[in-house]
Amino acid sequence: MVESSKRPPLMPLDDALARLLAAASPPLGTEFVSTFEADGRVLAQDVVSGLTVPPRDNSSMDGYAVRSADCVEPGAVLQVAQRIPAGTVGTPLAAGTAARIFTGAQIPDGADAVVMQEDTAALAEEGSLGRVRVEIAPAAGQWIRRAGEDVAAGGVVLSRGERLTPAGLGLAASVGLDRLEVSKRPRVTLLSTGDELVMPGEVAPEAMKPGSIYNSNRFFMRALLHRLGCEVHDLGIVPDRRDATIEALRSASARSDLIITTGGVSVGEEDHIKAAVQALGQLDLWSLSMKPGKPFAYGRIGNAHLTGLPGNPVSSFLTFLLLVRPFLLTLQGVHRVAPEPVAMRADFDWPRADRRREFLRARRNAAGGLDLFSNQSSGVLTSMVWGDGVIDTPAGQPFKAGDMVQFIPFASLLG
Repeated sequence: MVESSKRPPLMPLDDALARLLAAASPPLGTEFVSTFEADGRVLAQDVVSGLTVPPRDNSSMDGYAVRSADCVEPGAVLQVAQRIPAGTVGTPLAAGTAARIFTGAQIPDGADAVVMQEDTAALAEEGSLGRVRVEIAPAAGQWIRRAGEDVAAGGVVLSRGERLTPAGLGLAASVGLDRLEVSKRPRVTLLSTGDELVMPGEVAPEAMKPGSIYNSNRFFMRALLHRLGCEVHDLGIVPDRRDATIEALRSASARSDLIITTGGVSVGEEDHIKAAVQALGQLDLWSLSMKPGKPFAYGRIGNAHLTGLPGNPVSSFLTFLLLVRPFLLTLQGVHRVAPEPVAMRADFDWPRADRRREFLRARRNAAGGLDLFSNQSSGVLTSMVWGDGVIDTPAGQPFKAGDMVQFIPFASLLG
């Protein structure tokens, strides 16, 4: 019986992503870190507040705490009976008096409004705090921050699976937490394959041999991994030999949660990743229905996951953002990992729709639309610098200038 040489159909990107995310369960373990050091880390447990924030009504302005009933007409003059800086507690406010108060200070009992300093005139009196003329008629509740308007005691202020931001760190600190339980950092080993690759700084441009190229993938891949909070071990450029590839992968698998390779996942005679992984573990080669970025590999060596990315820089960059990034976030326990496109107007025609789902490098213009980079080749890394996102274009679907398209900003993918 003759085996069919027909190639399997291209795998939809969403199917590939679903397979990867299923393989990423369960997430990594957890550890406690200082709140100071937790930016970008993923919460492993809900943060529940043990207190109300703010604990009491307080002033949001420097000015005077008053009874609004004493100031029903502009120009009311009140005796200043007390001075309340932040961190102190005043006495109940008597009718016909005002309290000099400062931002963050607790509102005294009896007061129901704060008049900002700019809306008053201080009238000095020897031997006292003086009087104040209130130039407006304040409304009850004016410039008062209510107790619990930020955080209620017992409430969840940060949820498990969130990536912490500077604001999140401040919120955790505001409820008294100096340590947080977070997911462990993924340990990622990065290696490049290809005898044509050389490193900047090791060979001057004028000394480059014919066919040689600088290894750009290594630089952006390390930066992307660090932004995702990974511990990165870089094996550099591995020679295009099967024995060297096997040894590199064997070493990496012993200390990694994920191994990432760039190049060597095609079917050429010098592409050794497939044979090397299969000698040590298991590997699936996927032909993705996406452009750029058709060749992709996923496998396991022992307890380590492996993703094999294409060698062309734009293909490698985009397959990382759309597949490896959500995989790594899922390993850390993040719940929402898919990019969220926004509808925007295309200011150009795209008549030549590809049979694959295509990601067009574009950027926003001053008119509120999108412009297209002139060269969409998978080897043109300048398109990723010029653009500030990609247009997610369904397979076989052309569009015209003025049509609404789905735009994924790089800002939502690079953090």
